[in-house]
Amino acid sequence: MPFSIGLVNPKAATNVAAILRAGGCFGASSIFYTGQRFGYARDNSKDFAQDTKAFRRSIPTIGVDNLLDYKPKQAKTVVVELVENATALPEYQHPESAYYIFGPEDGSVSQAIVNQADDVVFIPCRSNLNLAATASVLFYDRLSKLGYDKSNAALRAARDTNNTLLI
Repeated sequence: MPFSIGLVNPKAATNVAAILRAGGCFGASSIFYTGQRFGYARDNSKDFAQDTKAFRRSIPTIGVDNLLDYKPKQAKTVVVELVENATALPEYQHPESAYYIFGPEDGSVSQAIVNQADDVVFIPCRSNLNLAATASVLFYDRLSKLGYDKSNAALRAARDTNNTLLI
């Protein structure tokens, strides 16, 4: 059950790289982003190119003017943000087809996007998480609630080639 990701004007290449990696691990099909800050950061980051090489081949990361124009057909728009009256992630049931939109590291998703969302979700915590941590927690929650391949073959495919541990 793939999903898509929308990022509002992300600032740090390291956060987008972590989201790209987490998205690859948990089944994302595409990433869209607005603004120019990520492009500048990416172009000046050797780590981004190195750390995301495998995932960039399978997950397009595309700059756009308006995230809502790129919502996949049939997907529900889910804003992930600290918004009053939003649904707490432990109580949330993820749609099979979702377009998760995250705010920037130093700001929020616009009220206009929140108003057009099908759902608005927040992660209960004692302080605000950074962008990459928020995305990773949400993607894991999605996988844990919608199901996953429990076979040893899937586990072997996911682990590092140096890991041969058994129980």
